[in-house]
Amino acid sequence: MAITAALVKELRETTGAGMMDCKKALSETDGNLEAAVDWLRTKGLAAAAKKAGRVAAEGLVAVAVDGTKGAVVELNSETDFVSRNEDFQKFVSEIAVQAVSANGDIDTLKAAAFPGTSRNVEEQVTHMIATIGENMSLRRSAGLSVEKGVVASYIHSAVAANLGKIGVLVALESEADAAVLEGLGKQIAMHIAATNPASATVDDLDPELVEREKAVLTEQAKESGRPAEIIEKMIEGRIRKYYEQVVLVEQTFVIDGESKVKAVIENAAKEAGKPITLKGFVRFELGEGIEREEKDFAAEVAEQLNK
Repeated sequence: MAITAALVKELRETTGAGMMDCKKALSETDGNLEAAVDWLRTKGLAAAAKKAGRVAAEGLVAVAVDGTKGAVVELNSETDFVSRNEDFQKFVSEIAVQAVSANGDIDTLKAAAFPGTSRNVEEQVTHMIATIGENMSLRRSAGLSVEKGVVASYIHSAVAANLGKIGVLVALESEADAAVLEGLGKQIAMHIAATNPASATVDDLDPELVEREKAVLTEQAKESGRPAEIIEKMIEGRIRKYYEQVVLVEQTFVIDGESKVKAVIENAAKEAGKPITLKGFVRFELGEGIEREEKDFAAEVAEQLNK
């Protein structure tokens, strides 16, 4: 029987297995869909579908840098225990390397061929779900690059090289010595890991965030009962304070506790004798924004007993 794309698609939707695994299953069972499902189950490849509903909020963040390009990815698992699994760690590291070639684009990354297999990255994730036995999700990926200069990286709470709970990339455009830029970039990346700025510069800050903050500050200032011109100055001062809290270059550098980040970059440029431009940064923190299901343990046990 001819193995059609529609048949493969149906088997994938039924089992959650990878495309190549579905093709093989249908070939082995002469195109019989039910038999193909059973074939995948015997190989442990259909189990991924059952695990797909579980919340995956643990896992690892990984960074990879290749010359003037870098990428950061987040691969989630259900438990922190899996993040200590060497196979899982190796897998996340390989995905990060692939992400550099994909320029951090998540769709390009998922469709990329996974080294040493006949599967793409997305299908390999499904394969790993069946192998390790937990739901996983390649949640996000991002990349940075410069024409000249460096992309520096930093991992906080590292469990292995380039793997941990928080991953940061910093792009510095410059013709200065690479070693100098690497050192500066890593320090800025450490600062970003600690402070989690909303943007690199004031101009990059989301206008909606600024307007929301201004609205709150305006109402607070009005309650003081002071004249309009005084209120305007109060708002201006408080907005400057807000920028110092959320904008990277306006923040106080955590390494020395007194300089502004923009001053640190300017001083480094003077010492290097070459201009240094902060082109951007990316910060991934494991599980941020994922809603974790809170369960009543007693109710969960009761539910199991009643099955």
